[in-house]
Amino acid sequence: MSEVKTPKDFFEKILIQRFNPKKAEGVDVIVNIDIIGDNGGKWIVMIKKQILTIEKGIHNCPTLSLTMKEKDYLDIINGKLNGEKAFFSGKLKLKGNISQALRLKDAGLF
Repeated sequence: MSEVKTPKDFFEKILIQRFNPKKAEGVDVIVNIDIIGDNGGKWIVMIKKQILTIEKGIHNCPTLSLTMKEKDYLDIINGKLNGEKAFFSGKLKLKGNISQALRLKDAGLF
């Protein structure tokens, strides 16, 4: 698989291919993802009944909120940085239920 170059490419082209609905069984989550950088942006990722929906913007009442610098986010989705290490080193800011975030990883979102 080729390396993802921008968060926009990931959310618009790659994520839907990586998503594994079988691993998302029982997941009901709304995630605000804020990527900081020149090619960053804000996205809403929703999973309900094993269906993935992606939108640009910010949800009023998310289950989780993730904030990262663009380079760190790209390193995670390209397999160069472990999400747990990013969290514990302060590169990934998480607000909400950490166990839900780990389930998102299993479903292919990170």
